[in-house]
Amino acid sequence: MSSFDTLYPPLIAVVGPTAVGKTATAIRLCCAFEGEIISADSRQICRGLDIGTAKPTPDEQEAAVHHLIDVVDPDQVLGLAEYQEMAYIAINDVLSRGKVPFLVGGTGQWVRGVTEGWRVPRVPPDYRLRAELEAEAAHAGPQALHARLAEVDPDAAARLDYRNVRRVIRALEVYSKTGIPISQHQGAQPPPYRILQVGLTMPRELLYARADVRVDRMVDRGLVAEVETLVDQGYDLNLPAMSGLGYRQVGAYLAGELDLEEAIHLIKKETHRFIRQQYNWFRLDDPEIHWFDTNGEFLAALYKLVDRFLVGGASGD
Repeated sequence: MSSFDTLYPPLIAVVGPTAVGKTATAIRLCCAFEGEIISADSRQICRGLDIGTAKPTPDEQEAAVHHLIDVVDPDQVLGLAEYQEMAYIAINDVLSRGKVPFLVGGTGQWVRGVTEGWRVPRVPPDYRLRAELEAEAAHAGPQALHARLAEVDPDAAARLDYRNVRRVIRALEVYSKTGIPISQHQGAQPPPYRILQVGLTMPRELLYARADVRVDRMVDRGLVAEVETLVDQGYDLNLPAMSGLGYRQVGAYLAGELDLEEAIHLIKKETHRFIRQQYNWFRLDDPEIHWFDTNGEFLAALYKLVDRFLVGGASGD
């Protein structure tokens, strides 16, 4: 960054896999540096999804102001473009009051969309078209769908793995609705902030064990009752919001497809898989992320980094 960039207001991102301790660490940082949290979690943004999303408790939300939690109902879809706009509004609101914004969460697409300033197509989802394309992928194979994308948007097809059917479908959807390849919609314009990215990690097996304990605690706290309540309120288990970790498996238990022990085992297994996916978004070799192992003593070094960044370091260096 140039010296001019040091004049930009600060934004600190706290990222990392689920169960690593992002919320607790971010609250400590907010208390130490007069900050507020902007959530970057695509499930915590939904009302009623509390236990299964490890949503900050009332005490935690009292300890530090949280933004973009409980914003939409479970049957409402919030795309990246809408989230990005809301996040920038929240960040600027925090800055306008002389506070430090902390962007905190494990939804990698949302974090990077904000910190890198992605230009996102404002094309609402067409669920009928998506269902048709999903059926086509199931019948003819994902390679056929990917080949179809290559015909209309070779640049996007070159970037997308054919196995990532969801993103291939989105690219086809955007082209269908606008007549313009998604690759021409996309790009990035860095936002007007100087950004410090802090990554939290720990040895993988310890993280898996920590996640397993958290799943058990969720069940003890009433995860099954939470899902039952959502179903009783009319929310279909096939909704995107209800496909998150815990909700889908407990839904299968309530439908009699699994016993509770099997459901819990699947939640833990899928959580481990999700952690691996998150490390694809937040790579340990990413030079933009300052990594800290939360299994050891790290807070003093983290506070020093943040303090140095806030007093004028362009990237925390």
